[in-house]
Amino acid sequence: MLRLRLRPADLGRIRFADRLHPVGTALLASQALRGPTVAAYAPALADRAAEATGGEVRAATAALRHLLPARGRLPDFLTPFDGLESLEAGLDAIRSAPVRRIRADVAAAYAHLPATPLRRRFAAADPEVFDLLAQAIRTWFDTVLAPHWAYLTFAHRHQVDTAAQRFASTGLDGLLGGLHPLIRWRAPVLDIDTWWSGDLTGTGYGLILVPSPLAGTRPRVLVEPDRPVLLVYPVAIGSPVTVAPQVDPLVRLLGRTRAAVLRGLAEPGEHTTTALARATGISLASASEHATALRAAGLLTTVRVGGTVRHRLTSLGTHLLGAAAQGR
Repeated sequence: MLRLRLRPADLGRIRFADRLHPVGTALLASQALRGPTVAAYAPALADRAAEATGGEVRAATAALRHLLPARGRLPDFLTPFDGLESLEAGLDAIRSAPVRRIRADVAAAYAHLPATPLRRRFAAADPEVFDLLAQAIRTWFDTVLAPHWAYLTFAHRHQVDTAAQRFASTGLDGLLGGLHPLIRWRAPVLDIDTWWSGDLTGTGYGLILVPSPLAGTRPRVLVEPDRPVLLVYPVAIGSPVTVAPQVDPLVRLLGRTRAAVLRGLAEPGEHTTTALARATGISLASASEHATALRAAGLLTTVRVGGTVRHRLTSLGTHLLGAAAQGR
């Protein structure tokens, strides 16, 4: 049992992650979907993982299963705070972890695993093993998670909206007391039945809550100095059902190209107009026109950063994607 005593400064800075972390989600999912409990939470993803039997996917799955414990605690540096904006940014954050931290995190996670040459090289931050891990994560993400990323994004947003309504009606005690049966709130202490034990005091930088169907069977906690405490806890989601493209409700509503642009915004990465044009195979002018129309409908927002503009889904856009996935 982990006892986390929150400071007044932490209690004033409780918030939800505004989106899913691509690398962190992929690593948690590759571990969690091995077990029947999480597979029941996310049956479509479990089926996708089971059906992904191609050569590259088989090799990626084998590498991840060898390097990551089958259950329990993962090395903390593999689920970094940084790298939220894209899969590659998350992989860069993993590679930038100090060797001393890598050794300590792997030693803690591998305490009950037999030592193998590959695991020893991983613990030593061997660049070749980290390249192997990065390629395995890319392949596994593209094959298993990417087809359902828009739905996962919607499910996350729905969980956050539901929790926000609970907070509005029951206050902080109702919010923290209703997160999960394995999380108990007795102000100012959170008792968390996670994969490790201890008595900790909050960092003073707040608490970030992440509801996830891919967290595993227990909540997960990441505590680093000068950072908010990160608390990932299990939730259940429904299963998106696939249908033939000709009856895609989003295509019927928006048209094929505009629907593709909107779905592209749910993928990891920074979505400039140029990136949207490349991802959907249309001209820059056409991508700009579609983005303008979607912005006018309240489905995306646009901000200028330096010499480029970046687009991002609004809550309405996320909800529309999720509703379309459910209606398929």
